[in-house]
Amino acid sequence: MTDTITISVDAMGGDNGPRIVFHGARLTLRERGNIRFIFHGREDILQPLLDEFPEVRDVSEIRHADVVISMDDKPSAALRRGRNTSSMWNALQSVKDRQADVVVSGGNTGALMAMATFCLRPIKGVSRPAIAAIWPTERADIIVLDVGATIGGDAQQLVDFAVLGAALARALFDERLPSVGLLNIGTEELKGVDSVRDAARILEERDGAGFRFHGFVEGNDIGKGTVDVVVTEGFVGNIALKTAE
Repeated sequence: MTDTITISVDAMGGDNGPRIVFHGARLTLRERGNIRFIFHGREDILQPLLDEFPEVRDVSEIRHADVVISMDDKPSAALRRGRNTSSMWNALQSVKDRQADVVVSGGNTGALMAMATFCLRPIKGVSRPAIAAIWPTERADIIVLDVGATIGGDAQQLVDFAVLGAALARALFDERLPSVGLLNIGTEELKGVDSVRDAARILEERDGAGFRFHGFVEGNDIGKGTVDVVVTEGFVGNIALKTAE
């Protein structure tokens, strides 16, 4: 018997309204079981919808939040307007307060990154969060990050992303030492911009400390599944993701 996981959900986030959130919750519950949900948002909107999904309702609670972050809100404005009052912030706060194990939102990505950084804080030694994608390949699913949280970035941020990606791979894929590759325009050590080459030198020194550093990988290596974790900055990663889609 697995332990019950509590999922804190920003039920107002996303392009398709809250109804799709309850559809997703029902699918998750049927697939896994042993889940309870905390839905954050406008109770007058959420309760009638939740009543349409009795199996979800039986393992759920709704926590009212007046403020809804729109998809058009800038992260800074969303943070000012929604801190302590929005469904997105309150969903994050439930994890911070250890009332939930994980937070889910289909809402404004930039706002979510900003709020998560202020509410949950990055883990020690990591400067900025990243967005990770689970990427199907010829070999197996892999992790690609960052796919849009940070535009640009220095060598240390790429190293941080490698650490985060390797930790996620260990958790999801049960890989003791997942392989990590830095996305570059070639595999030769002189190729690429300074930040990528500098990050490679640091990762070589840390090889074996929670991951195996493969070296540079190219765009076509993503689909092949050459490594378990592909690391890049958010501008390149986002373009790669949307090209693949």
